[in-house]
Amino acid sequence: MFADLHLHTFFSDGTFTPEELVARASQLGFSAIALTDHDTLEGCDRAAAACVAARIEFIAGTELTAEHADIEVHILAYLVDTQNQVLLQRIAGFQAVRQRRIREMVGALNKLGLPLKAEAVFALANCQSPGRPHVARALVKEKLIGSLDEAFDKYLKKGRPAWVPKTKMSAMEAVELIHQAGGLAVMAHPGLNRSDEIIPDLVAAGLDGIECFHTKHSTTMAERYLEFAEKYHLLVTGGSDCHGFSKQKPLIGTVKLPYEHVQKLKDKVAERKR
Repeated sequence: MFADLHLHTFFSDGTFTPEELVARASQLGFSAIALTDHDTLEGCDRAAAACVAARIEFIAGTELTAEHADIEVHILAYLVDTQNQVLLQRIAGFQAVRQRRIREMVGALNKLGLPLKAEAVFALANCQSPGRPHVARALVKEKLIGSLDEAFDKYLKKGRPAWVPKTKMSAMEAVELIHQAGGLAVMAHPGLNRSDEIIPDLVAAGLDGIECFHTKHSTTMAERYLEFAEKYHLLVTGGSDCHGFSKQKPLIGTVKLPYEHVQKLKDKVAERKR
């Protein structure tokens, strides 16, 4: 039995519907999956229903962008109450920030002579939590650029002329927000964010776990973060970070987390409730 605890759908910057994602998970023999769309819980109900039909255990989640000591860090929320009003209100605020960022990026592109409209990006995204991949896809759809890679390389990467910095919450605030919604806070892909130095601070703030296994973590990286998990008594998670066909070929199936780690997540939540 194994799980993938880091998956995205078209409710953020993925391309799969929740149903398509669950179908893929079923074909690959997963026993459990978590939906972790960026700054939204929109897809959780549909994914949960599809998982019931496919006899796959579903874990409701989201991925929050935060920072600490000027280092960007992504915090995965697992087993949260999807009806928690404080969490939903804060997420609505994050979504408004994302939508404003889209308008700012489109404005920068317009000044560079690319006649893209923000409404075209929102129509393509068709979700409350749009991001840079939607801008790139809209540029390709409108034939203003040749490919997604070209869009990022020329305009949308950090340091490029249409890049707009994210407004981030503090990592400590993210952990607190997740806990008050009954969930667990896990640091996502630390190897990508080069965030090792802030792990002790986040542990002190109540971090519950660390994503040791990730598509872009080498074996050496995974072993390093397993050592961190042991040292700081953190739960271990892992996932493919699949975005469908948004960035590359689908990654679901590249990481298979042993189910025992899912059970430990559930045990931790049950322990807190007691």
